[in-house]
Amino acid sequence: MIYTLRGITAALFISISTVFWCTPLYLMGLARFLLPIKQIRTRLAHLMDRIIDGWVFSNRFMVRCLHITHIEKPRLLAELDRSHWNVVVCNHQSWTDILVLQNTLLGHIPPLKFFTKKDLIYVPLVGIAMWLLGFPYVRRYSRAQLEKNPSLRDHDRNATLQACQGFLERPTSVLNFLEGTRYSEEKKAGQSSPYAHLLLPKTGGLGYVCDALDQQIDNIIDVTIVYPHGTPGFWAFLCGRCTRIHFQARRFPTPPVDHEARKDWADGLWREKDFEISRTLLHRPD
Repeated sequence: MIYTLRGITAALFISISTVFWCTPLYLMGLARFLLPIKQIRTRLAHLMDRIIDGWVFSNRFMVRCLHITHIEKPRLLAELDRSHWNVVVCNHQSWTDILVLQNTLLGHIPPLKFFTKKDLIYVPLVGIAMWLLGFPYVRRYSRAQLEKNPSLRDHDRNATLQACQGFLERPTSVLNFLEGTRYSEEKKAGQSSPYAHLLLPKTGGLGYVCDALDQQIDNIIDVTIVYPHGTPGFWAFLCGRCTRIHFQARRFPTPPVDHEARKDWADGLWREKDFEISRTLLHRPD
C-alpha cells in the first residue's frame, strides 16, 4: 500500500510541476517566435533552458522527499561545469534513465537535450515544450521504407543539423542513447548482440551531432546506469521499488571523424561498459 501511495504522490507532483513550468515556457516560446530581435531571442532561449533546470530540480526534490531511490554519484561530477559543450552517451533500459540522468547531472553540465521520436510531440504539454526547447525530433523508418525511398535517410540528419544550429548559441549537453532503443532480451537476441547487457551501438546520430557542432564539443561523457536489482518500469520507480542505482561516468575527447574509426571507438566503449555492468552486478549487495 505504501508503494502505491508513494507512486500516486510522485505522479501528481510531476504533473503539477510540469504544468507550473510549462506555463512560462510557452509564453517565452511564443515571445521568442514573434520577436525579430536576435539579442532578445537569444536571451529568451537562455531563460527557457533555465526552466529545464527548474523542472529537473523540482523532480529531484520530489525523489529525495519521498525517498524514492538512492543514486550513487561518480567523482567526475566535481570536475564538470556548465560552461562547456558536451555529448552524453548512455546505455538505455527504461524511461527511468532520463529522470536519473537529469537528476544526477543537474548543476554540473548544461541542461540535457536529446533525440525524440516524432510521435512524442503529441504528448500533452511535454511534446510542445521539447519542440520549443529545440530537442531534435526524429522519425524511425523501416529498412523497406528506406529502400523504397532512400531520401528518407536525410530526414533525421537534417533535423539534427537544424537543432544543432541552436545548440551553437550557448553551452549545451546533447544526450545520445547509442543503442537507439531500450534494452530487452528479445531485442538483444534479434541483433545477435555479443554483449551480455547491451544492444549494439549505433553511431549515426552521434556522427550527425559531432559533425554539426564540429570544434564546439569539449567532452564526450560516457554514462553507465546499472539497476542492481532489475530494471524498473517508470511506475515501479515512482513507487520506490528501485532502492539503489549505480551511476558511473567517464570523460573522453571527441571520437574519430572517420565513420569506420568512430564505429570501432563505439564498439570498444561498449565492451568496457558491458564489463563494468557485469562487475557491478557481481558485487551488488543482497
